[in-house]
Amino acid sequence: MPESRSRRKKKQTYIAPPVSKAPKPSPSWWAPVMVGVMLFGLVWVVVYYLSQGALPIRQIGNWNLAIGFGFILGGFGMTAAWR
Repeated sequence: MPESRSRRKKKQTYIAPPVSKAPKPSPSWWAPVMVGVMLFGLVWVVVYYLSQGALPIRQIGNWNLAIGFGFILGGFGMTAAWR
């Protein structure tokens, strides 16, 4: 029985993966601002409840809660970019 032709093997060339740069650390002011924004939102909500709606802004009513929680969520959003 005749032997089949052997196939040529492709040259194995090793390509080094690109060197990834490590993410840069956050600026030194990032963490204090992040915590400050979250605390500001917490204080906003607490003041609203303790003043029974008279403070911080009486005219917008329960939207004060949305503003306070918005600041809190903004601070938590900043934690995603903190390194």
